[in-house]
Amino acid sequence: MNPSLLEEIIKGFELFIGFFAGTYIVSYILLAILSYYAIIKHVNARIHIHEDVLIKSDDLIGVSVIAPAFNEASTIIYNVKSLMSLSYPKFEVIIVNDGSSDDTLAKLIKEFKLVKVDFFYQEHIKTQMVRGHYKSTSPVYSNLLVVDKENGGSKADASNAGINSSQYPLFLCTDVDCILKKDTILKLAKPFMEATDKKVIATGAGIRISNSCEVKEGYLTRIHFPKHWYPRFQEIEYIRAFLFGRMAWGQINSLLLVSGGLGMFDKNIVIQIGGYWHKSLGEDMELITRMRKYMHEKKEKFIIKYIPESLCWTEVPGNVKDLAKQRTRWARGLIQTMFLHKGMLFNPKYGRTAFVILPYFLLFEFLVPIVELLGLIVFILGLIFLDLDYTFFIEITIFVYLFYLTVTMISLLFDEILYKNYANTREIVSLIGISLIEPIFFHPVNSFSYLRGYWNFLINKKQKWGSLKRQGYLIET
Repeated sequence: MNPSLLEEIIKGFELFIGFFAGTYIVSYILLAILSYYAIIKHVNARIHIHEDVLIKSDDLIGVSVIAPAFNEASTIIYNVKSLMSLSYPKFEVIIVNDGSSDDTLAKLIKEFKLVKVDFFYQEHIKTQMVRGHYKSTSPVYSNLLVVDKENGGSKADASNAGINSSQYPLFLCTDVDCILKKDTILKLAKPFMEATDKKVIATGAGIRISNSCEVKEGYLTRIHFPKHWYPRFQEIEYIRAFLFGRMAWGQINSLLLVSGGLGMFDKNIVIQIGGYWHKSLGEDMELITRMRKYMHEKKEKFIIKYIPESLCWTEVPGNVKDLAKQRTRWARGLIQTMFLHKGMLFNPKYGRTAFVILPYFLLFEFLVPIVELLGLIVFILGLIFLDLDYTFFIEITIFVYLFYLTVTMISLLFDEILYKNYANTREIVSLIGISLIEPIFFHPVNSFSYLRGYWNFLINKKQKWGSLKRQGYLIET
């Protein structure tokens, strides 16, 4: 290799890295300002707007809670009872048995006294065959509907069957093992009912990690900081992403992602765009992208709201193998969505989606793992073939690390001041300690998994949803 050419490449890369890192940091500072403003605005609004007024209002909108289930026999009864206990005057719970090979359906039939009923089923969105609908003979469970269908290979297909079977104009999509706060439906439905000059098409809220939390019969009784390393790293990641990032994007109406574990949507719009795309490995992001595209093309003012409160607890991968599989799938979903909707990028027809959101995701979500890999390659080549002055690389690494810590600490501070989720001070101190080593032990796994996901997309390697190895909660008896 020509040393002079390599030296020029390294110098050019140093300039690129400096510019890229600077832009990244400036964007995060702007997000921090927006997030702070949005949280203060939300807290003040929460004080002045009484939710009990909406509960008693004649304009209360009905909500269908849709939860796909595949081989969930061990916990399905507790899960359903938890969803049924949500406090909202007008809602139904739709459990979609997605071709389970265990006795999930049999347990549901026995516990809730279900019988197969004649059901007027309109297939607004194409799905795998629906075998039947079940309702309870007990008036206690009159708002429970179980849909039995052939396995569609994805949560998207099951969710679409739930949408087809729903009766209300709003639907809340969640995972059957998620634990929701009792007032979740009201919190998410409220923006749809408040007067605004923009149509609310979707709402989302914070998701937390249930690993190591105490659960009794499907109800969260005590929140704990996860005991194992990788759930701890994800706890920090979730706080930063949901409270810090998405709150900021919501403030400027630029959300591109409402989590598949907790999102409420305008059913009519979702049906108009064809529902969840069953081939997507990132169906939540792809759906929101398509909803935004649809509203832009209709030239209708719209907004996607984000609630800066933890309303949902879910189990996350407890080991590095499951984490890598999950993040590989997420990466496939990201590049899949970006490629599918590449025609929106910098297209004036799509407003801020084209000029703000998609460019950000392209630069700072998609490209970051690639830039990190190129930096590592250039650094190694410089050490081998040149008498490289690696001071620049060390300085910028330290600077980015310290900036990351600042962002993380601000996120943790916001979270603790607003919600006080943890049992004691020791858990908060542990969280701070874990944040110091997150970039060393967690970030490389994340980056490698994303790169593998990109590669799998390029070679068109087939990847299914797969299943998460459950670690379980601390079950009270």
